[in-house]
Amino acid sequence: MTHTAAAVAAAIADRLARPDQAPAAVTAEDNRQHLAYGPTGIALLHIERAAAGLAPWQRAHDWLSAAAREPVTSGPDSHPFYGAPALAHAVACAADQLPDSYRRGLDVLDRQVTADARRRLDAAHRRIEAGQLPALAEFDAIRGLTGYGAHLLRRDPAGPMTRAVLDYCVRLTNPVTHDGERLPGWWVPTGPSGRPDDRFPGGHANHGMAHGVGAVLALLALAARRGTTVTGHHQAMRTILAWLEQWKAPTGRGTAWPYWTTREELRSGRPAASAPRRPSWCYGTAGLARAQQLAALALGDSDLQAEAEAALLDALSDRVQLRVTTDSGLCHGFAGLVHIAARAAADADRATAGQLRAIIPALLTMLVPPGTAPDEAAALLLKDAAGAGLLDGAAGTALGLTTADSAEPPRTSWDACLLTA
Repeated sequence: MTHTAAAVAAAIADRLARPDQAPAAVTAEDNRQHLAYGPTGIALLHIERAAAGLAPWQRAHDWLSAAAREPVTSGPDSHPFYGAPALAHAVACAADQLPDSYRRGLDVLDRQVTADARRRLDAAHRRIEAGQLPALAEFDAIRGLTGYGAHLLRRDPAGPMTRAVLDYCVRLTNPVTHDGERLPGWWVPTGPSGRPDDRFPGGHANHGMAHGVGAVLALLALAARRGTTVTGHHQAMRTILAWLEQWKAPTGRGTAWPYWTTREELRSGRPAASAPRRPSWCYGTAGLARAQQLAALALGDSDLQAEAEAALLDALSDRVQLRVTTDSGLCHGFAGLVHIAARAAADADRATAGQLRAIIPALLTMLVPPGTAPDEAAALLLKDAAGAGLLDGAAGTALGLTTADSAEPPRTSWDACLLTA
């Protein structure tokens, strides 16, 4: 099956070889600067394949040029998945392989990202000092400071701005009292959309990797594993881990995490009963289990590591949870599950690593049904409503398939934006 995975990934890349022949939505102005849906996300596929010697670098150059053909947004209207920070991520992946080709452009982008992160940090600390609750977009991986931290950690692991973001993450874990109730520091006053929501009176605590505290845990863990820590670093990880321990719920095969905790649940002290939910990267057990595994490795906690890996194994082999996973993409589909399984296996002990790798072929059949020709599979994936992009579309699916095809980690840091490694 891994041979088929590689062939399908190659077929997708071939169909997305040139920006001028790609689906129009990819290069439309609304998506041009977006890492999730636009050229920068597709560039990551071609950069990874070129770095592995599987395709020419010209494809990556063409897609990066498509992303930068007009002025790129920076400042308040940009974020890690849009504008200068999004382009910086893709260019950094290419520059790691071809520094002479991209150093000057990347230096400009890095300065923009640093200035934007500094402004956001200043605003976040003013918000904390005023006793206000945060917005999801202040700290999450897609739009917020955790996403900036992921880029800064790659570019300057022990630098002052990286450490400043980590200091903020530690401060975010301090409890707050709001309306007379004690809340975790990452409690937001809105619904998961970031807007007021009658279904979430009093707000919620978001657990996800895309928009919640899972990403904060992952960033702190990744930094610690690289040797960069700040005051209170390990205690902050323990605070998040204790919260997640409190809210995990039993399933038929093990434990799973709800997507969030509401004010009513907080007051009752237990999660409300809910239907099975997909164990995805963005929300759900797969992403959170990977974050916990990374934290366990950073803390040297073998018991926690075993628990995290068991939760991931349970989620990826639970037919009930897999049945509600209905799409192929990285964000909340099977490509994301394949990628997380492969990344977690690389860090697991030998026995657990073997079990995780043994699950991958079954997950791949959900992506590419047996007997489907690679070009046919590529065509079907590109026709999917999610399109061609990184998070929900075919380029991200191809990257997940590429991860599954190799016992080695990715050649580039394309998945740093997901905080999975």
